[in-house]
Amino acid sequence: MSIVLHGVPIGGGVAIGRAHLLSQSMDDVVHLVLEDSEIAAEQQRFDSAVRDTRKQLELLWGSIPENAPAELGAFLSLHIMLLSDVTISRDPRDLIDSQRCNAEWALKLQCDTLVEQFDAIEEDYLRERKHDVLQVVERIFKNLAGHSTDLQFVEDMDEDAILVAHDLSPADMVYFKDSSVAAFVTDVGGATSHTAILGRSLDLPSVIALHHARELIREDELIVVDGQQGVLIINPEETVLAEYRRRQRNWIEARRKLSSIRKTDALTQDGTPIELLANIELPQDAANVLESGAVGVGLFRSEFLFLGRDSLPSEDEQFAAYREVAEATNGAPVTVRTMDLGADKNPRWLNHGAAENPALGLTGVRLCLAEPLMFRAQLRALLRATVYGKIRILFPMINGLGELKQALAQLEYAKKELREENIPFADKVEVGAMIEIPSAALVVGSFVKYVDFLSIGTNDLIQYTLAVDRNDDSVSHLYDPVHPAVLKLISHTIKTATKAGVQVSVCGEMAGDERLTRLLLGMGLRRFSMHPANLLAVKQNVLNSHLDILAPQVARILRSEDPDRIADLLTQLNAGPDA
Repeated sequence: MSIVLHGVPIGGGVAIGRAHLLSQSMDDVVHLVLEDSEIAAEQQRFDSAVRDTRKQLELLWGSIPENAPAELGAFLSLHIMLLSDVTISRDPRDLIDSQRCNAEWALKLQCDTLVEQFDAIEEDYLRERKHDVLQVVERIFKNLAGHSTDLQFVEDMDEDAILVAHDLSPADMVYFKDSSVAAFVTDVGGATSHTAILGRSLDLPSVIALHHARELIREDELIVVDGQQGVLIINPEETVLAEYRRRQRNWIEARRKLSSIRKTDALTQDGTPIELLANIELPQDAANVLESGAVGVGLFRSEFLFLGRDSLPSEDEQFAAYREVAEATNGAPVTVRTMDLGADKNPRWLNHGAAENPALGLTGVRLCLAEPLMFRAQLRALLRATVYGKIRILFPMINGLGELKQALAQLEYAKKELREENIPFADKVEVGAMIEIPSAALVVGSFVKYVDFLSIGTNDLIQYTLAVDRNDDSVSHLYDPVHPAVLKLISHTIKTATKAGVQVSVCGEMAGDERLTRLLLGMGLRRFSMHPANLLAVKQNVLNSHLDILAPQVARILRSEDPDRIADLLTQLNAGPDA
């Protein structure tokens, strides 16, 4: 019988092949009560498992293939760093003593506590970091049990093999990076989990968050993975199989054509140049920016330098990271967003307490202004890095001109300090503000006198405009990038900035959605910043678009306030003669 499952689409394209099941994430843990005389030995057994896990991860890190995506090494480094965190490496030892329990049970208790804490976080990327903790804990569990955690067997799999797992870690990815794996699916994960990021980087058809795929699929069963629609089909009927084989051929041919435009300039059919830039999260990501076809970094989320550690990074540490990115991009522009921390993104070293409504609390530039010494240390590090490349500074979550002026004052203070200390920095540093709060979009005309560029963060702009938490399943259907209110705010921002001669870009998910490329072009957008995996598909739409044809069609969309009418007009826009 054919079964259809729906999950989160991660990798574009279609794969058809035989299921290769990976072992479940972990077996049920048995609770044992120890004698006092057994506690020290049990703690030593736990310590040994942690050491073995570290050795395995370090060995894997050292054996990453040269052509592996930069994210792979970064995520393995994160897992190695997590092993040093006291909540994983030390707290279970204390539980062994206080609870007089076996190491497996202590690790499970601690893991459950950490998962609860992560589930309480509202920001989707950070909440999904719990999967990294679970993956590290799983490796410790397996070492406690004496089981191998390696996936070396994938090297011998057939070229149509599709991995089916409860979860996959970055360490697991090392083993099938150069294998013939056609696709992978997992029960867990989210759109911004490391599994998802790696799936996009590896350019494999993949679907995650399928919940029960691992239980329903049998070894060697024929399955179809549709990475565009987020669909998994078990034992497809012949007519369905024939249709997906046709889609697979079309996808392979389309990907081949896309590869050929990697070095092509992004020009519309009427000769208008469009800048396509990449979003990155870690310094290691910068190495692949130019190779992806991007002309620079449109958004470096600097807050990831501050997370997953027990202390605030020093100014010198931050400077080294920004310098690394500047040098890796060979003079291309690098837009660094100052730390977007606070409330639901609280590092362990930052003690501001929990907010009842984190999304509306002390976050973004508000936290920076509340912690001026911490803020200036980052600004000093960024200014110092301008000597080594074109670093641009972007302030997040600005709600009005008052906040913007305060942030600029802190930047001037940092410049003054560096001058007094004879520390060099570039004479001209471009500064921008993020437009991700409706109030900022509505008063954007007051910003343009004070900034060199604007960046529209569509993810939060949609969320705040529609009062919809996109991570809440009960209302996620209301999270609509083409809601007329959202489109009016974006259009107003682009028009106001363009009229004032201020550069404007979109750096949220809308920029990388090829279905919206022509809509944004018709609004007047000329700079898109996105995940590198989406860049070529967006470039293809740019090359096939004529702005004179798009403008009147987009104007009709912007005049409409009927969602059904907007959907029809958007379909027509993407199916036009120059599509």
